[in-house]
Amino acid sequence: MKLVLGILLAIASLVLIASILLQSGKSAGLSGAIGGGAEQLFGKKKGRGYEAILSKVSIVGAVVFIVCSLAMVAME
Repeated sequence: MKLVLGILLAIASLVLIASILLQSGKSAGLSGAIGGGAEQLFGKKKGRGYEAILSKVSIVGAVVFIVCSLAMVAME
């Protein structure tokens, strides 16, 4: 069980890091370089569609990360 939680924690942390790095901040950052192709996929509403998806992925990743961390601490 600890191994499964450890793997899930590692995956959640990678998803969380990637989703936060891809979000645009005050200066377009990394998402300006990579997100250009996504504009064709989501249309011209990149600010709504693409950013909304990244925001939801970040929230889910953070919740999974916190739950897995607390579960691993409780197991010790």
